[in-house]
Amino acid sequence: MNENYFNYFTEIEEHFRIARGTGLFLVSPLDWALIETWKNSGVPLEAVLRGIDAAFDKWRSRPARARTQKVNSLAFCAQAVAVEAQAMVENAPRPRKVAPPPFSVEDVRAFLDRNSAALRKAGLGDSASSIEALDVDTLYGDLEQLEQRLGAIEEKMIAGLRVAATDEALFQARQALDHELKPYRSKMTAEQLARLEKQFLERKLLESAALPRLSLFYLC
Repeated sequence: MNENYFNYFTEIEEHFRIARGTGLFLVSPLDWALIETWKNSGVPLEAVLRGIDAAFDKWRSRPARARTQKVNSLAFCAQAVAVEAQAMVENAPRPRKVAPPPFSVEDVRAFLDRNSAALRKAGLGDSASSIEALDVDTLYGDLEQLEQRLGAIEEKMIAGLRVAATDEALFQARQALDHELKPYRSKMTAEQLARLEKQFLERKLLESAALPRLSLFYLC
């Protein structure tokens, strides 16, 4: 697990803000879902940052009359990120510097305790028990395994929410996604769109149920 893994979101957010050239940028639910899609697909942080730069370089090379509309979403960079990710796969892997995670074992334990308490309060005792059964002291030495275990618990939790969700709730979530994604749909492949839709809907289900995200990604 590379040194930037747990700063994945913040580094992308800041890089996009700087590339966009504005002092303030509020990350939308679509942007969150897209970052999560990249992370879960194993897209290196470096590929995302390079893709953002490439997308804006191309945008700025257009005539001024073609740049009247601001770039308001990371989805604008999706195609360029995919190109950079593929290029990194095709090139020889470079050694990554390993660094300690940006949080302590006490931070991890407190994070897990907060989440298990929230799940118990929501009536999800089984998921809470699964978190409480994790051996934090041992797994702190292998954060990749801990992340995978938390991911498995969250996937099971989301599956239950999806089954319990009404058709209307799922319809509203899809409508929200279509509205946000419409300007950028042509920049993505069918596979990218399918992954993004899945991630977006999962976020909506968790938000509607007021449930926390379990990944250590949300500890930073």
